[in-house]
Amino acid sequence: MTPNVASQVVLLQGNNPDLGFRFFKWVCKQSTYCYDIGGRVHLLNLVVSSNLFGVAHKAIVELIKECSENEDDILKLMDALDGLRKDGFKLNYPCYSGLLMSLAKLNLGFVAYIVYRRMVLDGFVIGAIDYRTIINALCKCGLVQAAEMFLCRVLKLGFSLGTHICTSFVLGHCRENNLQEAFKVFEIMSKEDGCRPNSVTFSTLIHGLCEVGRLEEAFSLKEEMSEKGCQPTMHLLHRVVDNGLFPDKVAYNILVDGFCREGQLDMALKIFNSMSSVGLIPDGYTFTSMINGLCKQGRTELATGFFGLMIKKGISFDEVAITALIDGLCKSGKTGDALMIFERMVEIMVLKSSHVLNLFLDVFSKENKLKEEYAMFGKILKYGVVPSVVTYTILIDGLSRAGEFSLALNMIKMMNLAGCPPNVYTYTVIINGLCQSGRLNEAQMLTFKMFDFGVSPNHITYTILVKAHVNAGRLDHALNIVSIMAVNGCQLNDRIFSALIKGLISSNKAIEVQSDGSSSHVDARPLRLEYNDDVDDKCVSNNVIREMDIEHARRLGDKIARFGGSITDLYNFLAAELCRAGRIAEADSITKDIVQLGSFPDIAISFIIEWYCKEGKVFIMREGVKKAERLVSDLLRFSGIEEKTVVLPYIDFLLKGDKSDKCLDLQNLIDQMHYRGRPVI
Repeated sequence: MTPNVASQVVLLQGNNPDLGFRFFKWVCKQSTYCYDIGGRVHLLNLVVSSNLFGVAHKAIVELIKECSENEDDILKLMDALDGLRKDGFKLNYPCYSGLLMSLAKLNLGFVAYIVYRRMVLDGFVIGAIDYRTIINALCKCGLVQAAEMFLCRVLKLGFSLGTHICTSFVLGHCRENNLQEAFKVFEIMSKEDGCRPNSVTFSTLIHGLCEVGRLEEAFSLKEEMSEKGCQPTMHLLHRVVDNGLFPDKVAYNILVDGFCREGQLDMALKIFNSMSSVGLIPDGYTFTSMINGLCKQGRTELATGFFGLMIKKGISFDEVAITALIDGLCKSGKTGDALMIFERMVEIMVLKSSHVLNLFLDVFSKENKLKEEYAMFGKILKYGVVPSVVTYTILIDGLSRAGEFSLALNMIKMMNLAGCPPNVYTYTVIINGLCQSGRLNEAQMLTFKMFDFGVSPNHITYTILVKAHVNAGRLDHALNIVSIMAVNGCQLNDRIFSALIKGLISSNKAIEVQSDGSSSHVDARPLRLEYNDDVDDKCVSNNVIREMDIEHARRLGDKIARFGGSITDLYNFLAAELCRAGRIAEADSITKDIVQLGSFPDIAISFIIEWYCKEGKVFIMREGVKKAERLVSDLLRFSGIEEKTVVLPYIDFLLKGDKSDKCLDLQNLIDQMHYRGRPVI
């Protein structure tokens, strides 16, 4: 089928542009005449000449995506678009935006800037994402000065300096081998009021250091990256491999450690084994990374083998290697093997910290082996190791589990005397133990006393108390804890909401039973829904939601609001759980309540849309949940709306159940606005 014949088929679909576009995509992939970019451009020209602009715009977006991997193809497509532009055909906003992204991906920064100028001439209002894309494209080409000049214009328009833009400048300076300027940008980002570097920022700098041979600094920065919770993207690792940056052992260690942290052990093993082929011998850090990675995946036998090979080769090991191996063995239930290895190793090395001993303490604590726990604590003192807060907290947890609360409190006094004051987790384990033993008043008193000791309870402490009061049938006490949380700035979480609803059901059941005098002697006690901390909270929520009355939940919302909690957070939680339980009508009702509160029900809408898609009752079953969520996203993103509540009236139809005709109308409206340019509501 030639492009001319294909265009005639498209032309026959003038009343059904979506079908015409689907045929365009199909024929480009199936017809031998249309495989190359030239044939596709010819077909596009024929579609435009037939005034099928809607199909043409969609086809251009698709062609831009397909050409984003090949510089020659994208430039040929742009030549074709220039020709169409001279004939009076203009691109719409999605075409321009997609073109900018593809040019940035292909490092065609100057061309991206030319496209930006055309967007301005065509009267489009440029969005923040487009400005970021242009800056990124210029920086990737090393045109940093041009990017800086362009940034000045962006800042004058009121756009903020974010992580994405700063990372682009780090990349640009690295491309110019100007690491001094790259680190200046990095330092600005790292300040307290900065935009914070992410894993891409770190990876870019590490790669830049590797390229100029500053491998020690690269390794040090990688460590800093891990400490700040960012893992190498390891995009970084592929770049290092692709560029052949293996000058010494440090680069190999970065690769091995990075793949181990991401769980790609097969790749880590290949790199480990390939070191000998370039004359490099793995060192202690290489072995430790492998041992740690294997243990985290439960492959303790192979990890033990690596440790034995490490000793056989005469490579010195440290506490990090020992701790990683023993942690893996303990978590795999091989405490005996872990103890045997520890006893042998402690004879030939000096412990500098209590980390490895804490692992054994934790195992004994959870198994309620108080004697073994005391014996291990004695060993800590015997080896001259200074116990840490973690050490004492684990020991206190064991005492609390055994019901030895007096000894646990005495241990806190010992901590203060030893100059190692307890933290919030130390107190929380005692409070949890008291709650588990039914000694709620003592637990609550200790919570309040924490302030006197200069320690503030956190959301875990409060959650334990709330759940304990609810399980004891004391909903009023639980709500009092909620009020204290609000005063102290602790946000309510799903576990607290679930517990409060459970308590609400319990109290309502008790009231219903008490109103019936004939059975008050049997069921007047509060409903007890069995709860175990080891059971997934989602299971508890499902059981609770099935018995919940929606009006009672609203009353709970009123109480939470009076205590200073967020009623919107509660209603979002309720809507999500009601959807999971199949109570979609009530979820709709709760979502309307969120709207009436003046908030945007993004979480609730997401769950409602997902439910309709799963039940086959929504307009977009072919595409699924993602397209439904994109519908709401388009209303915001393409309209440049910063305040979400502005669009609440336009999504009201989503809250009224199955209104597929309105959904389809809005989808078509958005598509039509895409053809004209940037849609505005």
